[in-house]
Amino acid sequence: MGEPALVCRWRLTKRRVPLLNRHIRALAARRIQGAPVGRGLLSWAKQHVEWSLADDTTVAVPDDGVLMLVIDTAGQAAMSTGPYERLASTAREALIYRALDAHREADRTGVAPEVLAAHRAGALVLGVGAEDPLAGVASLAAQLAEARGVRIERDPALPYRALAGACAGALLLLSDEHGVVAAGDAPDVPADDLVDLLVAGYEKLRG
Repeated sequence: MGEPALVCRWRLTKRRVPLLNRHIRALAARRIQGAPVGRGLLSWAKQHVEWSLADDTTVAVPDDGVLMLVIDTAGQAAMSTGPYERLASTAREALIYRALDAHREADRTGVAPEVLAAHRAGALVLGVGAEDPLAGVASLAAQLAEARGVRIERDPALPYRALAGACAGALLLLSDEHGVVAAGDAPDVPADDLVDLLVAGYEKLRG
């Protein structure tokens, strides 16, 4: 393969990718060197996960793992799997910087694989622009929140507000690799039912 242009990391559970359809929709919204991902590659990725990964038991796949899809600048793709590794830190600042890195990736590819979110004033605020397509876990979180009657707002400056200490409410990272991750160092923020719902909803889908 040539130089990687896009790397997607999707959580694996017992030889399946629980949010596969959402990931494929987000992959379709991505760009490689400014061009959309081709339909043939989308079909290959979906079929490889649904058939080869699920059925080929001669290939060792961790029960709790990560599938990595790499697409190079020429549009060639490859997949690999490995064990899942927890985030080294779930501190607010660590989650914010991950979201900022993902935002820079979205500038190149069109979709951020990790999105910062906040639950405040009765809304789930997503740190993306009004027209930005959502990655798999972010789209799941938005759907779960809306089903609960929570309105969805978008604010691309959310990570910067949070970094400056100007963001009240519970803070969380919506990550295709790590799921729904609540900030772990906010003792002044009370327990949040919506955050608990999003975490539980994601874990239920993972099985």
